[in-house]
Amino acid sequence: MGQKTHPLGFRLGIIEPWRSRWYADKRNFGRLLVEDFKIRSQILKSHSFAGIARVEIERTKDKTTVFVHCARPGILIGRKGVELDRLRADLTQFVRGVIDLKVIEIEAPEVCAQLVAHGIGEQLMKRAPFRRVIKRAIETVIQAGALGIKIRISGRLGGNEIARTEQTASGAVPLHTLTARIDYGPHFIVTTAGVIGIKVWIYKGRVTPTRGVRPEAVVESKEEPERAHA
Repeated sequence: MGQKTHPLGFRLGIIEPWRSRWYADKRNFGRLLVEDFKIRSQILKSHSFAGIARVEIERTKDKTTVFVHCARPGILIGRKGVELDRLRADLTQFVRGVIDLKVIEIEAPEVCAQLVAHGIGEQLMKRAPFRRVIKRAIETVIQAGALGIKIRISGRLGGNEIARTEQTASGAVPLHTLTARIDYGPHFIVTTAGVIGIKVWIYKGRVTPTRGVRPEAVVESKEEPERAHA
């Protein structure tokens, strides 16, 4: 049997930082974990159109800092910060202490796996041919500078009665290399034919981890993928 490993969990503490950074005793751990889930669910539910890639949470004793990485920060912030204040008010309903929201713009949304998966889902919801959608997404990602991409979609594709899995890859995607920067984005959509799952892996190059330095401070180097010698 093939053993599947999440690309992010496989590289945590090596080249990838934790998405939630805080410490709690046994009594408060469950409550804080549920709060993290509610924070992410509320942000994705109310501002999914802002192109949110990920949400990171840091906690101190009396303060919770939420980092929202999105492709369209202007939509999330709103005019004079109205939307941001509204979101902060929504989060205070189930989060204790002070909440600080920080919006971070994604520099290259074309090579963000989560946004690519979300874009594929939106086109499939409009009943676009899935093979054409996958081919177009791969071309866009490769032209944006990625070294490799793999896309896998599963479900009743094209409205067929029997569910199946389609997978297409281009370039190198070294999932077993710990120093490889693999961006992974899962997504699913609900159609009239059923649920369709979408998974995207994007290879952005190798990094050099350094001892004593936080994972987000590693040096990234975009190298050409190794080619097998004849």
